[in-house]
Amino acid sequence: MPGIVVLGAQWGDEGKGKATDLLATTDRIDFVVRTSGGHNAGHTIVIDGEKYATHLLPSGILTPGATSVIAGGVVVSPEALFRELDGLIERGLDGVEDRLRVSANAHVIASYHATIDKVTERFLGKNQIGTTGRGIGPAYADKVNRVGVRIADIFDEKILHAKVEAALDLRNHLLTKVYNRRAIEVEAVVEELTSYAERLRPMVCDTSLLLNQALDRGETVLFEGAQATMLDVDHGTYPFVTSSNPVAGGVCVGAGVGPTRIDRVIGVIKAYTTRVGSGPFPTELFDEDGVQLQTLGGEIGVSTGRTRRCGWYDAVVARYASRVNGLTEFFLTKLDILGAWDSIPVCVAYEIDGQRVEEMPMTQTEFHHAKPVYEHFEGWRSDISGCRTFEDLPPQAQAYVRALEEISGAKIWGVGVGPGREQTVVVNPA
Repeated sequence: MPGIVVLGAQWGDEGKGKATDLLATTDRIDFVVRTSGGHNAGHTIVIDGEKYATHLLPSGILTPGATSVIAGGVVVSPEALFRELDGLIERGLDGVEDRLRVSANAHVIASYHATIDKVTERFLGKNQIGTTGRGIGPAYADKVNRVGVRIADIFDEKILHAKVEAALDLRNHLLTKVYNRRAIEVEAVVEELTSYAERLRPMVCDTSLLLNQALDRGETVLFEGAQATMLDVDHGTYPFVTSSNPVAGGVCVGAGVGPTRIDRVIGVIKAYTTRVGSGPFPTELFDEDGVQLQTLGGEIGVSTGRTRRCGWYDAVVARYASRVNGLTEFFLTKLDILGAWDSIPVCVAYEIDGQRVEEMPMTQTEFHHAKPVYEHFEGWRSDISGCRTFEDLPPQAQAYVRALEEISGAKIWGVGVGPGREQTVVVNPA
């Protein structure tokens, strides 16, 4: 049985939760794994009309029988983790905590990381990145600077105290002398983190070993990406990116499995394009079409509550995502939203300084100057949310899907025609 990767092929918010949940319910999925990011992610799943939002937890937490794993590449806020678990338990979802495993090597987001994140972003002024302010970047910075605290450290108070003291040595200098803030007390942080130890203990294990043994047994492991390709710290629109590697290669690093264990890489992509926060966005709309996409698509960030910027589908971004991730297929979401247009533009290339460019520009300057080159496709002006087969779709919608498939670099496995688990059309069965 396969190792399957599901990741974002644009700037996030593509509907990865829906794709992950669909796979977990149509196939026998034994493990669903988060491999990077933190509680800055936001995945929405609709089951029988009930809407659930996951942030730090894998979307598979809602699938009975599947074990959810937070792997070593994730940065974990214990407070956010238990808040999210308690929210699901309060809604009557039994056994979610028993089905969760957390890597002993995952780095911890402490309260001081969020403090640093917020004051740093404010200090940047007009050069702000658009961070969620939840401490993800500072936690990854501590990891790279080798002053991070890991989940395993919470269970050894002596080691925890030494590590928190080392991390705060520099942080407190910044807070007091640069940002004019009060220093953070080491003891307070240690007390906060150790308060989570007993509840965490049953969940913590060597998740790399757990996953490799599952694959050895022939079980199916679904690796769920957070954020997206264009937010990757190495391959995205730097510096307007996240602090980790949400591309397929980062999945292997974050989970502790080798690339030969992966059989399918599915890129989730919207039938149009959105992004949250700052940074270049060639197809962004500033007119009534942009407002209509925003309104019909409900484009409000699950984690941030911020309104998403909206634009037409960008095939250059899709081809780039296909290339850097080695995509075997796409899952196209929110096709139903486009039923309000007579003609639908699709960006097939860019114009940069008078030259047509069909691949992702090499430099940030070029990407900032990229203007979309559009081809127009006939709209279908109808509600397709009740369609369940590809043949049920209007001919114009079928033609739109086939056109995107041809210009995007990989086949389209399925199409979302609404938020519900059942509102899905299979185009090319796996």
